[in-house]
Amino acid sequence: MRNRLTLAGVPLSVLMLSACGASDPYEEESGEAGTVVVGSADFPESTVLAEVYGRAMEARGVDVDYQLNIGSREVYYSQMEEGNLSVFPEYNGAILAYLDDDAPSGTSEETDAAVEEALPEGLETLESSEAENKDSVTVTEEVAEEHGLESLTDLEGVAEDLVLGGPPEFETRHQGLVGLEEVYGVEFGEFRALEVALLTQALLDGDIQAANLFTTDPQVAVEDFVVLEDPENVFGAQNITPLVNSDQVGDTAREALNAVSAELTTEEVTALNERVVIDNENAADVAQDWLAEAGLD
Repeated sequence: MRNRLTLAGVPLSVLMLSACGASDPYEEESGEAGTVVVGSADFPESTVLAEVYGRAMEARGVDVDYQLNIGSREVYYSQMEEGNLSVFPEYNGAILAYLDDDAPSGTSEETDAAVEEALPEGLETLESSEAENKDSVTVTEEVAEEHGLESLTDLEGVAEDLVLGGPPEFETRHQGLVGLEEVYGVEFGEFRALEVALLTQALLDGDIQAANLFTTDPQVAVEDFVVLEDPENVFGAQNITPLVNSDQVGDTAREALNAVSAELTTEEVTALNERVVIDNENAADVAQDWLAEAGLD
Protein backbone atom coordinates (compact mmCIF):
# COMPACT_ATOMS: atom_id res chain seq x y z
CA MET A 1 0.00 0.00 0.00
CA ARG A 2 1.44 3.35 -1.01
CA ASN A 3 -0.77 6.25 0.00
CA ARG A 4 0.14 9.89 0.42
CA LEU A 5 -1.63 11.35 3.47
CA THR A 6 -2.02 15.00 4.39
CA LEU A 7 -1.94 16.86 7.65
CA ALA A 8 -3.76 19.87 6.28
CA GLY A 9 -7.01 20.45 8.09
CA VAL A 10 -7.65 16.84 9.17
CA PRO A 11 -5.45 14.84 11.55
CA LEU A 12 -3.86 11.78 10.02
CA SER A 13 -5.43 9.63 12.73
CA VAL A 14 -8.90 10.75 11.66
CA LEU A 15 -8.15 10.06 8.01
CA MET A 16 -6.93 6.58 8.77
CA LEU A 17 -9.88 5.79 11.00
CA SER A 18 -12.23 6.95 8.26
CA ALA A 19 -10.48 4.72 5.75
CA CYS A 20 -10.68 1.71 8.02
CA GLY A 21 -14.20 2.18 9.37
CA ALA A 22 -14.43 1.97 13.14
CA SER A 23 -11.37 -0.24 13.52
CA ASP A 24 -8.06 0.92 14.93
CA PRO A 25 -5.47 1.17 12.12
CA TYR A 26 -2.81 0.02 14.58
CA GLU A 27 -4.77 -2.96 15.91
CA GLU A 28 -2.43 -5.91 16.38
CA GLU A 29 -2.96 -8.75 13.90
CA SER A 30 -0.92 -11.93 14.28
CA GLY A 31 1.54 -10.09 16.47
CA GLU A 32 2.24 -7.32 13.92
CA ALA A 33 1.16 -3.68 13.91
CA GLY A 34 -1.19 -2.36 11.21
CA THR A 35 -0.39 0.29 8.61
CA VAL A 36 2.91 2.02 9.29
CA VAL A 37 3.05 5.72 8.40
CA VAL A 38 6.50 6.89 7.28
CA GLY A 39 7.25 10.61 7.38
CA SER A 40 10.01 12.84 6.08
CA ALA A 41 11.27 16.36 6.66
CA ASP A 42 11.28 18.93 3.87
CA PHE A 43 14.66 18.24 2.27
CA PRO A 44 15.63 15.66 -0.38
CA GLU A 45 17.76 13.38 1.77
CA SER A 46 14.99 12.92 4.32
CA THR A 47 12.53 12.16 1.52
CA VAL A 48 14.70 9.52 -0.15
CA LEU A 49 15.50 7.92 3.22
CA ALA A 50 11.79 7.76 4.02
CA GLU A 51 11.26 6.03 0.67
CA VAL A 52 14.07 3.58 1.48
CA TYR A 53 12.53 2.80 4.88
CA GLY A 54 9.04 2.45 3.49
CA ARG A 55 9.95 0.26 0.54
CA ALA A 56 12.17 -1.95 2.70
CA MET A 57 9.19 -2.60 4.98
CA GLU A 58 6.87 -3.13 2.03
CA ALA A 59 9.27 -5.75 0.65
CA ARG A 60 8.61 -7.73 3.84
CA GLY A 61 4.84 -7.43 3.54
CA VAL A 62 4.22 -4.43 5.80
CA ASP A 63 1.43 -2.03 4.78
CA VAL A 64 2.98 1.44 4.47
CA ASP A 65 1.56 4.92 4.00
CA TYR A 66 3.72 8.00 3.40
CA GLN A 67 3.57 11.58 4.68
CA LEU A 68 6.52 13.35 3.04
CA ASN A 69 7.99 16.86 3.17
CA ILE A 70 6.30 17.74 6.45
CA GLY A 71 8.73 20.40 7.64
CA SER A 72 11.34 20.80 10.36
CA ARG A 73 11.78 18.74 13.52
CA GLU A 74 9.86 21.39 15.41
CA VAL A 75 6.86 20.42 13.27
CA TYR A 76 7.10 16.66 12.76
CA TYR A 77 8.25 15.55 16.22
CA SER A 78 4.87 16.34 17.77
CA GLN A 79 3.24 14.22 15.06
CA MET A 80 5.43 11.29 16.13
CA GLU A 81 4.44 11.80 19.76
CA GLU A 82 0.76 11.99 18.90
CA GLY A 83 0.88 8.81 16.85
CA ASN A 84 0.10 10.40 13.50
CA LEU A 85 3.47 9.14 12.23
CA SER A 86 5.07 5.76 12.91
CA VAL A 87 8.58 5.95 11.44
CA PHE A 88 10.90 8.84 10.66
CA PRO A 89 14.50 9.00 9.38
CA GLU A 90 16.36 10.86 12.13
CA TYR A 91 19.90 11.86 13.04
CA ASN A 92 20.93 10.76 16.52
CA GLY A 93 22.84 13.91 17.45
CA ALA A 94 20.19 16.26 16.11
CA ILE A 95 17.30 14.59 17.90
CA LEU A 96 19.34 14.52 21.13
CA ALA A 97 20.01 18.25 20.88
CA TYR A 98 16.30 18.84 20.29
CA LEU A 99 15.37 16.80 23.38
CA ASP A 100 18.14 18.09 25.65
CA ASP A 101 19.76 21.47 25.10
CA ASP A 102 22.49 20.60 27.60
CA ALA A 103 23.42 17.21 26.17
CA PRO A 104 27.16 16.99 25.52
CA SER A 105 28.59 15.86 22.20
CA GLY A 106 29.80 12.28 22.17
CA THR A 107 30.52 9.23 20.07
CA SER A 108 27.79 7.56 18.05
CA GLU A 109 27.31 4.92 20.77
CA GLU A 110 27.18 7.53 23.56
CA THR A 111 24.73 9.60 21.55
CA ASP A 112 22.46 6.62 20.88
CA ALA A 113 22.36 5.80 24.59
CA ALA A 114 21.62 9.42 25.51
CA VAL A 115 18.79 9.57 22.96
CA GLU A 116 17.15 6.49 24.44
CA GLU A 117 17.31 8.12 27.88
CA ALA A 118 15.87 11.39 26.61
CA LEU A 119 13.00 10.07 24.50
CA PRO A 120 9.56 9.99 26.12
CA GLU A 121 7.68 6.75 26.65
CA GLY A 122 6.20 5.56 23.38
CA LEU A 123 9.06 6.68 21.16
CA GLU A 124 12.34 4.88 20.55
CA THR A 125 15.18 4.67 18.08
CA LEU A 126 16.29 1.51 16.33
CA GLU A 127 19.84 0.66 15.24
CA SER A 128 21.88 3.57 13.91
CA SER A 129 23.61 3.27 10.55
CA GLU A 130 27.24 4.15 10.00
CA ALA A 131 25.96 6.74 7.51
CA GLU A 132 26.40 10.18 8.98
CA ASN A 133 25.23 13.56 7.78
CA LYS A 134 26.39 16.48 9.85
CA ASP A 135 25.40 20.08 9.86
CA SER A 136 28.22 22.30 8.72
CA VAL A 137 29.25 25.85 8.08
CA THR A 138 30.35 25.84 4.45
CA VAL A 139 31.87 28.57 2.29
CA THR A 140 33.02 28.94 -1.30
CA GLU A 141 36.67 28.46 -2.20
CA GLU A 142 36.93 32.21 -2.84
CA VAL A 143 35.68 33.13 0.64
CA ALA A 144 37.89 30.48 2.23
CA GLU A 145 40.99 31.82 0.47
CA GLU A 146 40.14 35.46 1.11
CA HIS A 147 39.77 34.96 4.86
CA GLY A 148 42.06 31.97 5.44
CA LEU A 149 39.23 29.69 6.52
CA GLU A 150 39.74 25.99 7.15
CA SER A 151 38.12 25.55 10.55
CA LEU A 152 35.33 27.14 12.57
CA THR A 153 38.07 28.49 14.82
CA ASP A 154 39.25 30.63 11.89
CA LEU A 155 35.95 32.54 11.91
CA GLU A 156 36.89 34.51 15.02
CA GLY A 157 37.30 38.12 13.97
CA VAL A 158 35.95 37.33 10.51
CA ALA A 159 32.37 36.17 10.99
CA GLU A 160 31.06 39.64 11.87
CA ASP A 161 31.72 40.65 8.25
CA LEU A 162 29.88 37.65 6.81
CA VAL A 163 26.24 36.74 6.23
CA LEU A 164 25.32 33.19 7.20
CA GLY A 165 22.34 31.48 5.60
CA GLY A 166 20.46 28.52 6.96
CA PRO A 167 17.03 27.12 7.76
CA PRO A 168 15.16 29.18 10.40
CA GLU A 169 15.70 26.64 13.19
CA PHE A 170 19.52 26.88 12.83
CA GLU A 171 19.32 30.28 14.53
CA THR A 172 18.06 28.86 17.83
CA ARG A 173 19.63 25.40 18.03
CA HIS A 174 22.74 24.56 20.03
CA GLN A 175 23.87 22.68 16.93
CA GLY A 176 23.62 26.03 15.20
CA LEU A 177 24.26 29.68 16.04
CA VAL A 178 23.89 29.11 19.78
CA GLY A 179 26.66 26.51 19.85
CA LEU A 180 28.88 28.46 17.47
CA GLU A 181 28.79 31.43 19.82
CA GLU A 182 29.14 29.44 23.06
CA VAL A 183 31.92 27.13 21.90
CA TYR A 184 33.81 29.16 19.30
CA GLY A 185 32.86 32.73 20.27
CA VAL A 186 31.68 33.25 16.69
CA GLU A 187 28.92 35.73 15.86
CA PHE A 188 28.00 36.37 12.25
CA GLY A 189 27.17 39.86 11.05
CA GLU A 190 23.77 38.63 9.89
CA PHE A 191 21.79 35.42 9.81
CA ARG A 192 19.49 34.99 6.84
CA ALA A 193 16.75 32.36 7.18
CA LEU A 194 16.37 30.49 3.88
CA GLU A 195 14.83 27.27 2.68
CA VAL A 196 17.40 24.50 2.38
CA ALA A 197 16.85 24.29 -1.38
CA LEU A 198 17.87 27.94 -1.80
CA LEU A 199 21.11 27.89 0.17
CA THR A 200 23.49 26.67 -2.52
CA GLN A 201 22.41 29.25 -5.08
CA ALA A 202 22.50 32.02 -2.47
CA LEU A 203 26.08 31.01 -1.69
CA LEU A 204 27.06 30.96 -5.36
CA ASP A 205 25.39 34.33 -5.98
CA GLY A 206 27.19 35.92 -3.03
CA ASP A 207 23.93 36.80 -1.27
CA ILE A 208 25.39 34.92 1.70
CA GLN A 209 29.04 34.15 2.38
CA ALA A 210 28.51 31.04 4.52
CA ALA A 211 25.78 28.42 4.63
CA ASN A 212 24.52 25.72 6.93
CA LEU A 213 24.75 22.81 4.48
CA PHE A 214 24.57 19.12 5.20
CA THR A 215 27.87 17.32 4.65
CA THR A 216 26.19 14.78 2.33
CA ASP A 217 24.86 17.56 0.09
CA PRO A 218 26.17 16.61 -3.38
CA GLN A 219 26.55 20.29 -4.28
CA VAL A 220 29.48 20.52 -1.86
CA ALA A 221 31.62 18.39 -4.17
CA VAL A 222 30.11 19.65 -7.42
CA GLU A 223 30.80 23.30 -6.57
CA ASP A 224 34.10 22.71 -4.71
CA PHE A 225 32.73 24.28 -1.55
CA VAL A 226 34.85 24.23 1.62
CA VAL A 227 33.29 22.58 4.70
CA LEU A 228 34.86 24.21 7.75
CA GLU A 229 36.25 21.69 10.23
CA ASP A 230 34.54 21.39 13.63
CA PRO A 231 37.36 20.49 16.06
CA GLU A 232 35.19 21.03 19.14
CA ASN A 233 32.46 18.75 17.73
CA VAL A 234 29.63 21.26 18.10
CA PHE A 235 27.65 19.38 15.50
CA GLY A 236 28.29 16.04 17.25
CA ALA A 237 27.52 12.56 15.96
CA GLN A 238 24.82 12.61 13.29
CA ASN A 239 24.19 8.99 12.38
CA ILE A 240 21.06 8.25 10.35
CA THR A 241 18.72 6.42 12.72
CA PRO A 242 15.07 5.32 12.49
CA LEU A 243 12.84 7.02 15.06
CA VAL A 244 9.72 4.93 15.69
CA ASN A 245 6.48 5.02 17.59
CA SER A 246 6.86 1.84 19.63
CA ASP A 247 3.25 0.67 19.55
CA GLN A 248 2.89 1.11 15.80
CA VAL A 249 5.96 -0.75 14.53
CA GLY A 250 5.99 -4.55 14.72
CA ASP A 251 8.86 -7.01 14.58
CA THR A 252 8.84 -7.40 10.80
CA ALA A 253 9.03 -3.63 10.27
CA ARG A 254 11.82 -3.35 12.86
CA GLU A 255 13.84 -6.06 11.15
CA ALA A 256 13.47 -4.29 7.80
CA LEU A 257 14.58 -0.95 9.24
CA ASN A 258 17.56 -2.45 11.06
CA ALA A 259 18.59 -4.22 7.84
CA VAL A 260 18.67 -0.84 6.10
CA SER A 261 20.82 0.64 8.87
CA ALA A 262 23.27 -2.25 8.58
CA GLU A 263 23.86 -1.50 4.89
CA LEU A 264 23.69 2.30 4.68
CA THR A 265 26.94 4.29 4.41
CA THR A 266 27.74 7.98 4.14
CA GLU A 267 29.05 7.55 0.60
CA GLU A 268 25.86 5.80 -0.48
CA VAL A 269 23.66 8.51 1.01
CA THR A 270 25.66 11.15 -0.84
CA ALA A 271 25.21 9.18 -4.07
CA LEU A 272 21.45 8.90 -3.46
CA ASN A 273 21.30 12.65 -2.89
CA GLU A 274 23.21 13.31 -6.12
CA ARG A 275 20.70 11.32 -8.14
CA VAL A 276 17.76 13.18 -6.59
CA VAL A 277 19.22 16.70 -6.31
CA ILE A 278 21.59 16.91 -9.29
CA ASP A 279 20.05 14.43 -11.73
CA ASN A 280 16.43 15.20 -10.75
CA GLU A 281 15.49 11.54 -10.47
CA ASN A 282 12.41 10.43 -8.56
CA ALA A 283 13.21 9.70 -4.91
CA ALA A 284 11.06 6.56 -4.85
CA ASP A 285 12.85 5.12 -7.88
CA VAL A 286 16.26 5.95 -6.44
CA ALA A 287 15.31 4.28 -3.16
CA GLN A 288 14.12 1.15 -4.94
CA ASP A 289 17.36 0.93 -6.94
CA TRP A 290 19.44 1.13 -3.76
CA LEU A 291 17.39 -1.54 -2.01
CA ALA A 292 17.84 -3.84 -5.00
CA GLU A 293 21.61 -3.29 -4.97
CA ALA A 294 21.69 -3.96 -1.22
CA GLY A 295 19.59 -7.11 -1.61
CA LEU A 296 16.78 -5.67 0.53
CA ASP A 297 14.03 -5.60 -2.07
